[in-house]
Amino acid sequence: MSASMDSKLIPDTAGQGGEPALVGLMRHPLVRPLAALAALLLIDFFLVPGFFRLEIKDGHLYGALIDIVNRAAPLMLAALGMTLVIATRGVDISVGAVVAISGAVAAILIGGKMVVVDGTPQYVSNVPMIWALCAAMGAALICGAWNGLLVAGLGLQPIIATLILMVAGRGLAQLLTDGQIVTVYYKPFFFLGGGYLFGLPFSLYIAGAMFLLLALLMKKTALGLFIQSVGINPVASRLAGIRTAALIFFVYMFCSACAGLAGLMIASNIKSADANNAGLLLELDAILAVTLGGTSLAGGKFSLVGSVIGALIIQTLTYTIYSLGVPPEVNMVVKSIVVFLVCLSQSPEFRRIFKSVKS
Repeated sequence: MSASMDSKLIPDTAGQGGEPALVGLMRHPLVRPLAALAALLLIDFFLVPGFFRLEIKDGHLYGALIDIVNRAAPLMLAALGMTLVIATRGVDISVGAVVAISGAVAAILIGGKMVVVDGTPQYVSNVPMIWALCAAMGAALICGAWNGLLVAGLGLQPIIATLILMVAGRGLAQLLTDGQIVTVYYKPFFFLGGGYLFGLPFSLYIAGAMFLLLALLMKKTALGLFIQSVGINPVASRLAGIRTAALIFFVYMFCSACAGLAGLMIASNIKSADANNAGLLLELDAILAVTLGGTSLAGGKFSLVGSVIGALIIQTLTYTIYSLGVPPEVNMVVKSIVVFLVCLSQSPEFRRIFKSVKS
């Protein structure tokens, strides 16, 4: 079974060389991200009044926890796509631009025009909403195909290849919207990012469905094993018969598809498309979420569950900073410190120095 699946959250270490079960548990890769999330929740419990209080209004659950998971859903999607890219030794810094493109395409096509139906004025979509959503996702897939072609086909460095789309994609989204905020008036579109189903945010179901789909692919097929193999040694994987280029092409398309879906959720939630700010720096949050979850920046080892936990950590941290009245700029400083510490923890040289000093 692929290690990416985290199939055992609590490994059975009894009888393995006499190692205590507790020691084996503490070495599990999910322990650190779960501990970080628990620490943030504990801080909120003491410093944010009513943080864990949940209430039902109009059949929907409301509260700080619901707000966190709702706002974290787009980041979860972006992090899931980024997980596969990083697992193959790549990186995609065009995620934010794809979010902007997807949202812009959907908002332009849906829009909303006033018509009178049975004497009642109401807004209708410019084109059928299903076609607008397909067009937005198609645009995202084209972006992924472009990145995949540059990385897998032409052999460009991933950060350079995706930097091209990061700059050009944001500009394209601004051209599509003419640099303006495009407002959507069609109410059914709002359900995608702001609706509720069975009392929970609908965006959470979307993120959960994507996670389950990806988890099944990793567990029931050899895809997870192939991705790990390519991340560990792409040359040996190619010699072993794995279609390395096709696999890398796929993960970049999947990453852009996740970003496109996140863009639809964001546009639906704010009821507009803001090409200047939608998805801005989302790629950095996605990379941070993936690394916080235990995925190695060197490729090979990855964790889907860890990436979801990482997204929750980032959103909880943001909520905590805002709730405590700390200036928003501090959020960026804290994230930069976290990135620095994560990079240090994954540095073999730093670990060697740390162990030598400790001993």
